[in-house]
Amino acid sequence: MISIAELSIRLLLATVIGGIIGFEREMNNRPAGFRTHILVTLGSCLIMIISVYGFIGFGEGGYGGDPARLASQVVSGIGFLGAGTILREGSNIRGLTTAASLWMSGGIGLTIGIGFYSAALIATLLVLFSLIILPLFEMRLTRSKKYSAIKITGIDRPGLLGDISSILGHYNINIRNIHLQNISNKGEEKITILFHIRMPEDIELTKVHDELRKVTGVQQLAWDEKEVYLMKGALNR
Repeated sequence: MISIAELSIRLLLATVIGGIIGFEREMNNRPAGFRTHILVTLGSCLIMIISVYGFIGFGEGGYGGDPARLASQVVSGIGFLGAGTILREGSNIRGLTTAASLWMSGGIGLTIGIGFYSAALIATLLVLFSLIILPLFEMRLTRSKKYSAIKITGIDRPGLLGDISSILGHYNINIRNIHLQNISNKGEEKITILFHIRMPEDIELTKVHDELRKVTGVQQLAWDEKEVYLMKGALNR
């Protein structure tokens, strides 16, 4: 059986590592932050400890059962948590990185639970590198692209969003986020669409503007003239 001292070390280490990863997410205002990552890492560690040491003597020849069975259920459970962090962002495709960090925290917790400390510490360093350092490189590598926003107001009709997106795609404009807002004005249903976009440097905005104005239903169109470079990570983190 595992000693109280060893048990305490594993649980405390899982708490600390989960807190470190969660703190980074908390600083980026993500829905799954400090406490969530601690609970995921700590719970995964505890379940792995139970899997390895909790059933000794119950199996054939005095050995325990398969320790991977409970661990596999942890991975499945964390998948549901990760899906929640993505779906709760509404119309925005956000939360993928947070979902991945939750999944990784569960894996680190399982690793600590089995006593593989070196792998857990190395994995933690790599996770922090991915969350903190890589966004800085990403920002430098994407300097050849500029970021902006388009606000379009028009008649709410089927296919409006698709028509606008097709024009943007034709000019190699990448849509990062979309915000939708329905407006009722004197019995007329209107919609305001805010696109956060990434554009090539050599794009001719006049052509894009003219084509967007020709879309049936578009009444107002405004550009954010300021080039906004990606700061503190990608918009869809």
